[in-house]
Amino acid sequence: MAKKRKVIITCAVTGSIHTPSMSPHLPVTAEEIADAAIGAAEAGAAVVHLHARDPDDGRPDQSLERFQPFLQVIKQRSSCVVNITTGGAMTMTVEERARPATVFKPEVASLNMGTMNFGLFPMLERFTDLKHQWERDYLEGSRTGFFKNTFADIEYILTECANNGTRFEIECYDIGHLYTLAHMADRGIVKPPFFVQSVFGILGGIGPHPEDVAHMKRTADRLFGDDYRWSVLGAGRHQLSIAAMAASMGGNVRVGLEDSLWAGPGKFAESNAEQVRMARQVLEGLGLEIATPDEAREILELKGGDQVGF
Repeated sequence: MAKKRKVIITCAVTGSIHTPSMSPHLPVTAEEIADAAIGAAEAGAAVVHLHARDPDDGRPDQSLERFQPFLQVIKQRSSCVVNITTGGAMTMTVEERARPATVFKPEVASLNMGTMNFGLFPMLERFTDLKHQWERDYLEGSRTGFFKNTFADIEYILTECANNGTRFEIECYDIGHLYTLAHMADRGIVKPPFFVQSVFGILGGIGPHPEDVAHMKRTADRLFGDDYRWSVLGAGRHQLSIAAMAASMGGNVRVGLEDSLWAGPGKFAESNAEQVRMARQVLEGLGLEIATPDEAREILELKGGDQVGF
């Protein structure tokens, strides 16, 4: 009997898309972020993708002082793969965004593959009771601003982390981002296997239609062949439908409160672990097995949890 395919679940615990006023379940403090990550890992996430926040008002915070406390706790209490963001927030410089990954040397760090319009402003119509002025300013700023990820920015992050042994979760919000990855690979700046995270449903990026998912997969197959591992995330209400589509096509999946606040129509997910369990149910219903952290390390060819800088 053939072995069941192992699927990696990544959980994006908290992030820069949603703000604290949008859900009472979004982790903000270091303790909340650590507990949420560990809970997600216990539910079946092999990889936890981490941002940090100011504990007073919840704004994105990329300082080392915000990351260190929860990184140490997660390492002590879980064997999961830690993935540190270099995306940070649209308001940060690339140097700010890259610093936690360069200092803490995680097994995985995220890397956005192109400058883009990143439209969060429609959330102002859905979430009218925002507690902090920065939340309103941040969302409104996405109407007139953009998320800067130039070729120079991408090269900076790749070269700054070149000696860390860190592999990248390469976030591709559109087809052109795959070609940017191919360009960097042709120049030898990034090495296979590439962990390609295709992002669907962000305003300004590729949409969530099944044809969009298929197009992203076909293009990546043509460009990278066997040199990449595919994963997907669907923003908002598209989270599980995109996960199911991609898993049936051979992909891995990402869920978590960074990407979606929901556990069904109009129902807030009460934890990251709840979304992991929902994804796990879908995947196991498709006859797939959930990869453990060590299996994920083998699939992604990671350096190991004992080689990090925290």
